[in-house]
Amino acid sequence: MAVPIISIKKQQFTEEQLKEQKLDNLKQLLSDHEEAVQQVFTIMAELNDIGALEAATKLLEAKEDVAHIALGQLTRKPVTNIINNLMGVAGALTELNPETTTKLIEGLNAGVDEANKALETDEKVSAFKLVKMLNDPDVNRALNFGVHFLKGLGKGLKD
Repeated sequence: MAVPIISIKKQQFTEEQLKEQKLDNLKQLLSDHEEAVQQVFTIMAELNDIGALEAATKLLEAKEDVAHIALGQLTRKPVTNIINNLMGVAGALTELNPETTTKLIEGLNAGVDEANKALETDEKVSAFKLVKMLNDPDVNRALNFGVHFLKGLGKGLKD
């Protein structure tokens, strides 16, 4: 009968064997991805030629000074105002109905197109023609929208 196994001896590699195994793995990886490695070296050479690697190195060496300067710039009043305004605009945009916004933008585009056509004709608008335009359903709709928009804006400004 066979003798039972009572202990397992783990094979210990020497430091030199580990290094040799890592080198073999690296050689295999390089040969498997030769084209990618060549592209990386080409990119690195280009970055080195234009001085970008040196600049990045200097930037990393001065990271604390750069962070201090960047933080100082970000906490300036104009920058904080921009950030606060962007956050306010983003908050307002989240409350708008996307369908209404799309319709409004399409209307603005149509209005700009009509205005450009009118500019090309150099036609004068008399008081009589202006009054007559009020009967046009499109003009009336836009005026109605504008008046009610101004009314809502005024209510909003009252708070």
